Amino acid sequence: MPQRIEQILDQLHSSCAQPFAKARSMPPGVYTSEAFLAEEKKHIFSTEWICAGRQESIPKRGDYFTAEIAGEPVVLMRDDDLNVRAMSNVCMHRLALLMSGEGNCRRMVCPYHAWTYDLQGQLVGGPHMDKSPAFNAADYRLAEIRSEIWQGWIYITLNPDAEPVASKLGTLYDKISQYGMSDYVQTFREEHVWDSNWKILAENFMESYHLPMLHKGTVGPHSRIEDMECPPGEPAYNYHWIKKEASLAIGNAHPDNTRLEGDWRQTTALIAIYPSHLITLTPGYFWYLSLQPRGAGQVHITFGGGLSPDFINDPQAQVSIKALKRLLDEVNEEDRCGVEAVFRGAQASFARPGHLCYLERPNYDFANYLSQKLRGS
Repeated sequence: MPQRIEQILDQLHSSCAQPFAKARSMPPGVYTSEAFLAEEKKHIFSTEWICAGRQESIPKRGDYFTAEIAGEPVVLMRDDDLNVRAMSNVCMHRLALLMSGEGNCRRMVCPYHAWTYDLQGQLVGGPHMDKSPAFNAADYRLAEIRSEIWQGWIYITLNPDAEPVASKLGTLYDKISQYGMSDYVQTFREEHVWDSNWKILAENFMESYHLPMLHKGTVGPHSRIEDMECPPGEPAYNYHWIKKEASLAIGNAHPDNTRLEGDWRQTTALIAIYPSHLITLTPGYFWYLSLQPRGAGQVHITFGGGLSPDFINDPQAQVSIKALKRLLDEVNEEDRCGVEAVFRGAQASFARPGHLCYLERPNYDFANYLSQKLRGS
């Protein structure tokens, strides 16, 4: 018999009341319950800042891509003034989705009845609507979605009272400012759907305990987990550091990089910005995931990455870009096998949460974040 949502919440709150030294992984119902997911959508995805991607994805006037937040379709657009604008992606006539995918346009034209909007979201034309006396194009403007840019990332939220991103992540900036992340350049962006719960993938990213085994064919042999630092997280994020001899030259600082010194030239930061923005930041490249649940058993993934400016400007940039993408595709395939197996296991009647390793401190902090966000539900 499926657990009631109250039971799952009680189990989560009780587990998070334990100190880290006694902590266990989250109860299986957290991953498998649709009722639990409904609470997450209401209290987390509808209220928090969600990463839509990088601003360099839309560098020119009319560049756009589409996204979702808590089931709400959104179009991200570079408008006439070259500002990044987030707007509802629903036509105000008969409610069709307005734009799809990514590209460039001079106007946004609805594929259903050709109602046309400018790059600021104002309706500028509707075929044959001049014969409808009550119609006035000036009355129609796409709803604006609150958006902010931080370190090159575009964040969107449905919450008008959400704390500004720069304020919320101020202490994170202090920790990673030496990398100069805002100047890194995205070289690819993709979308995927995996058959797992969004939190299983988030937790997989947050801990490097699995690297030697799950990634033994790729990055595992180059990651010295004995040198890993997993400090306690902050209210809006968790993080850990790992020093490694990179499997690719781009994993360490470029010879022209004068910002990073000493161990920082070989240190990778793994950052989880709650609820679902996950960043691996190395001296030479970055990659990221932004997650949206598609049900308890499916997660929509925005997956992207790119290079630091030193490697972008290097004569071998194209070689580096191809090598990075090849490596990340291999790593992702290993991760997919792992997180989909965990979701299948979480549905078993004998599934029980085990004690966390000291290398899984970020998972404990993530569980506490979830517990606190859902405590009043």
